[in-house]
Amino acid sequence: MTASTANAQRFREFKMPDVGEGLTEAEILKWYVQPGDTVTDGQVVCEVETAKAAVELPIPYDGVVHELNFGEGVTVDVGTVIISVDTDPGAGPATAPAAVEAPQEAAKAEEEAEPQGRQAVLVGYGAAPSSTKRRARKPQPGVPAQPEPVSAALQAELNARTAPAPAAPVAPAANGTSAGSAGRPLAKPPVRKLAKDLGIDLATIVPSGPDGIITREDVHAAAAPAQAPAAPAEAPATVAEAVAPAETGVVNAAARERRVPVKGVRKATAQAMVASAFTAPHVTEFITVDVTRTMKLVQELKQDPDMAGLRVNPLLLVAKAFLVALKRHPEVNAAWDEVRQEIVYKDYVNLGIAAATPRGLIVPNIKDAGVKTLPQLAAELGDLIATAREGKTSPAAMTGGTVTITNVGVFGVDTGTPILNPGESAILAFGAVKLQPWVHKGKVKARQVTTLALSFDHRLIDGELGSKLLADIAAVLERPKRLITWG
Repeated sequence: MTASTANAQRFREFKMPDVGEGLTEAEILKWYVQPGDTVTDGQVVCEVETAKAAVELPIPYDGVVHELNFGEGVTVDVGTVIISVDTDPGAGPATAPAAVEAPQEAAKAEEEAEPQGRQAVLVGYGAAPSSTKRRARKPQPGVPAQPEPVSAALQAELNARTAPAPAAPVAPAANGTSAGSAGRPLAKPPVRKLAKDLGIDLATIVPSGPDGIITREDVHAAAAPAQAPAAPAEAPATVAEAVAPAETGVVNAAARERRVPVKGVRKATAQAMVASAFTAPHVTEFITVDVTRTMKLVQELKQDPDMAGLRVNPLLLVAKAFLVALKRHPEVNAAWDEVRQEIVYKDYVNLGIAAATPRGLIVPNIKDAGVKTLPQLAAELGDLIATAREGKTSPAAMTGGTVTITNVGVFGVDTGTPILNPGESAILAFGAVKLQPWVHKGKVKARQVTTLALSFDHRLIDGELGSKLLADIAAVLERPKRLITWG
């Protein structure tokens, strides 16, 4: 076994996994370990945020953390190494695999290059010496003749004999190589990723690592001047610029604006909403309904022993009313397959609940909600909302939804025009419940009233079908005994 092979087996690298379905990147939110910490197989080492949720990642090795390749707040592509672990720390000091292999590859390249008389470099073999010879140019009248070029070895010998003072060292070029070399700046993939995230061109960085390799410190150093204050010599101009708006009455808008990168849940939400709004033709219908009886039932259920310990609220009965109405109109529960030009009718209902979280809007769903009893639905609804607010919703919980409810009433809003969750056929907006004058049994009375809004995919659902579904939901909420007679 070679030294490089043994070293590679000792230092195990953990790559960013695909924690969802087809996700391509994730942002590192928090590291729970640092280099030098001992870790065990299955221990959570970091928390990452995907386009769907925040997920904790366990390490599959025992050992000591050798290196964290990325800092917190950095977005990393799936398949990129994020942490390396020394699985045999008692074997003594050793270098990471990349550090061992680089000199060996360079030495090998040098050995292979020497027989051809070419200079060895990290990538390739450099330029081959020219085999052509040119005749000396005839000197032009009045123009001094140029000396013939000499070899580097001969020139060095001549310099040693004729120049008593040593020549000044040649500064490295801005691209991280010597002034006479050319090519791509040398840097490891994590360093290139860091430079890309910070907007730094590697070609402008002077390397400090061995063999002209650009390090993370080099990138941070290059980024620091862009954030540093202006030099004292520029202070008068800065002061003049600051005074100019007051004198001219023009306000610099950029100084009062903030730019935040679009990523994580916000990025996923934006992409999903744009895709849905410009793919599925939306139709939204509204209905205002007296829910006084439903609100009384909520209070009665809170005292029911079978609902003890469960969260009972109006949303629970709206969800149950939606499920009962879907049972009466099962053709609503479908999806449009654009690729195959088919309508997929689903014999199950995965009920999505739009939840506002600190990281943005997510829509986890209750699997097979249509076959659950009211206590079971209440338990799952409570767990779903609590998990979402804690930011612990798994990607699996946010896939496979068929229809969704969004409770805009908790914000005091009467209703809205909700946008479909991609791949779903309908979404119901539940507005605020308010006391309003209402004609009840021939008299105007104060009743608890709400407005429902149903958006549906018009490719799947005609206006008649959508209207019947919404009317049935309202009918159940108006007379909740229909939960029994229709359910």
